[in-house]
Amino acid sequence: MSIFPTKILLATDGSSEADLALTTATDLAKNTGSELHVITVSSDAPDLDYMVRTYPFQDAEEAQKAFEQEPRLLLENQVRKIEQAGGTVKEVHLRVGEPPERGIVEVAEEIGSGLIVMGSRGHGGLRRALMGSVSDAVVRHAHCPVLVVRE
Repeated sequence: MSIFPTKILLATDGSSEADLALTTATDLAKNTGSELHVITVSSDAPDLDYMVRTYPFQDAEEAQKAFEQEPRLLLENQVRKIEQAGGTVKEVHLRVGEPPERGIVEVAEEIGSGLIVMGSRGHGGLRRALMGSVSDAVVRHAHCPVLVVRE
């Protein structure tokens, strides 16, 4: 039995802090032989009816795909960076229209993740109290250890 996790979930939003977490998660996965999964969660919820009425989409499914295009490109870019660093991504996960912390925790549970790796902007005091912190919420609710990477 290994003390290292067999599955690592990297939560990313494409920020510089997330890039640091990407490097850390890639190194950990390579050095421990763990699977690396990558997730991004967009809390924005599309108004599909509005999009279908306003833009030239055939239906809600086509509008949903268009709405998800930007986060999908972000995931593709993150996978490219991991591969350039010599890592391998087992699976990518995209969640749209829900709070990031909930999506991260749910996917970690679904895949049986042994570790979540994510970046933190390091907002302190008042700003964190007003805005909340995704990393704080993930740490509080995750079923597994969470590695929060800071600059």
